[in-house]
Amino acid sequence: MLLKSKDSDALIKVIDVEALINPQDPMVSGQVQNGEEEQDPEEFTKAELLFPSGEALPLCWFDADYKLNISRA
Repeated sequence: MLLKSKDSDALIKVIDVEALINPQDPMVSGQVQNGEEEQDPEEFTKAELLFPSGEALPLCWFDADYKLNISRA
């Protein structure tokens, strides 16, 4: 899955999609997609990633209790 960095607009190839959708894991492994050569894996915080369209990641990927927090607002 490809996501985009908020800071650099670089595309990030997510290596572990399970970690991405797990709300208990704040970090995800990925590779910056620069040029033709495969980059070394890095850790990224989910908060710094977006979908390539610019849309934010779903809240349920960050917060296991998102339904409780939405109902309190």
